[in-house]
Amino acid sequence: MANERLRGAIVDLGLTLDEVAERLGVAPKTVERWINDPERKPYRRFQYATASLLKCEVSYLWPDERTSAEISAAGNAELVRLYPHRSVVMQALWTNLYSKATRQFDLLVYSGFWLTEDATFHRIVKEKSADGVPIRFMLGQPTSPAVAVRGDDEGIGAAMAGKIRNALINYGPLFGLPGVEFRLHGTTLYNSIYRADDEMLTNGHLYGVGAYMAPVLHLQRVPGGELFDAYAESVERVWESARPISSPTDWEGAT
Repeated sequence: MANERLRGAIVDLGLTLDEVAERLGVAPKTVERWINDPERKPYRRFQYATASLLKCEVSYLWPDERTSAEISAAGNAELVRLYPHRSVVMQALWTNLYSKATRQFDLLVYSGFWLTEDATFHRIVKEKSADGVPIRFMLGQPTSPAVAVRGDDEGIGAAMAGKIRNALINYGPLFGLPGVEFRLHGTTLYNSIYRADDEMLTNGHLYGVGAYMAPVLHLQRVPGGELFDAYAESVERVWESARPISSPTDWEGAT
């Protein structure tokens, strides 16, 4: 059964699907799916944005039969393990995570320099590329204000931009591999995110502390959970706004 409440709220305001989609920043077909396929609920942020646009309550447009306790339980189930610092995470966990990727292989960082020196990681990228797995690298734009601020926050200043440039050089042999894409972003990055299919490691960023001393969450998507998808959605937003590059020096002259 279609979501007639959503359809009716759009009609009542005299809006078209294209107009709703434009204001929410999604494709018109996405809004159409929200109406015609009740199982395809939008992410929470889009539910709130849509409700605000249509002047309705979220619970009216998308009744949620689950209790807060059920939602919390699903979220807890998504947390495989919490590490107090990245420095205590075994190096093999990162490579084991990516070695299992069959559909998605994402890396969202400013530099993630420590991983660029891991020969096993390089080998896995090449193997996954050969297997047809899409691989997405998102690194910070060295000349962006966000990278400069993060460098100051960590107390290393311009060295942050230097780490990104060195990371790109280390990744040089991976440029041009089938299915491997590199993009540079200038976003304020609250977490470095390492995703393989339905598992991810998220390394928080704390003011005045290097990422290696910040906590790491090991997450796994479970039915009914919202935590994994919240992080995954942020990866997609960065990817959409990031600039594609074709070589390790393609950052030069960009802002």
